[in-house]
Amino acid sequence: MSTPTRTHIFVTGATGGLRSIAGYIGGSVVSALLSHPKSDTFHITALIRSPEKVALFNSVGVTAVVGNNSDLDTLTSLASTADVVLACANADDLYAARAIFLGLKKRHEETNTVPIFIHTSGTGVLIDDAAGNYATDSIYSDLDIATIESLPKTQPHREVELEVIAADKEGYVRTYIILPSTIYGIANTPLVSLGVQNPYSRQIPRLIEASLDRKQGGVVGEGLNLWPNVHIDDTATLYISVFDAAMKGPGGTAHGREGYYFGENGEHRVGEISEILAKLLYDMKRGKSPEPTVFTIEEMQKYFGGRWMGSNSRAMAERARLIGWNPVHTVDSLWASLKPEIEAILERRNT
Repeated sequence: MSTPTRTHIFVTGATGGLRSIAGYIGGSVVSALLSHPKSDTFHITALIRSPEKVALFNSVGVTAVVGNNSDLDTLTSLASTADVVLACANADDLYAARAIFLGLKKRHEETNTVPIFIHTSGTGVLIDDAAGNYATDSIYSDLDIATIESLPKTQPHREVELEVIAADKEGYVRTYIILPSTIYGIANTPLVSLGVQNPYSRQIPRLIEASLDRKQGGVVGEGLNLWPNVHIDDTATLYISVFDAAMKGPGGTAHGREGYYFGENGEHRVGEISEILAKLLYDMKRGKSPEPTVFTIEEMQKYFGGRWMGSNSRAMAERARLIGWNPVHTVDSLWASLKPEIEAILERRNT
């Protein structure tokens, strides 16, 4: 009986700190790969920051290499042996992306195959300057490439996206861009249980942390801006849907210029999150009023450091659904996730 050909998969961002989205997505993706029906044909390598986690990753069949996105030679080396690279670390790290592409180009030249690169971006690329004061009518579809291409290079994540698309155009790699929206929910994966994955998102926890710090739930402007949302479990299945489609070959699904895949299953008014959090914090005696108060300009800079919290970002994951992605968590799951997020943050503050 012949041994099946193994697919070499290299994942960045499998671990990360509580202040980073890294690890939250990447760890969930690695866990999904480990439970994939074809997992026995995968050889998974993960770049991790902590030497003490190497043995734990090895215990579940993942080869762990210590390093980070700044170790450009390591990125190039690991990519040069990979059939598939899943970049789940920093969406804005242009140098890391270029280092990985050097490795993938070497892979192509040595094997005459075309490896796969799945890049993590985000619907933050769509943001405007609403400052919480209005909802936009502009809704982007991942099928409407012309409109996406109208986005200026100065938008968040856009510079790296353009590099990813250019690499595909050169022909030595097939690239796919996944753009999650507001990811929510505390991850509950085997890697979380093992103690090697960050289980927490960033956007909503930062809003909670800010509200706790100022002892009052806060809102940006009038809280009228809109964002899509997606549960962390549905995010992981999106990566697997794109991975499976890409593994079918060049005709499996769109790549390169057209290879955009939004992650959303509904949208919310951002101010409603603030309103629910303010009420919860008040009931928990952590806020002075059940109604959120407006963040000052100084607080906006202190807690968020940018415009994204007050922006609009509206997206429809039409291409993602066409390839079979079927998210199951609706916006009701978002509302239900808020109290557990507060409790988790309070627990961490007390330990």
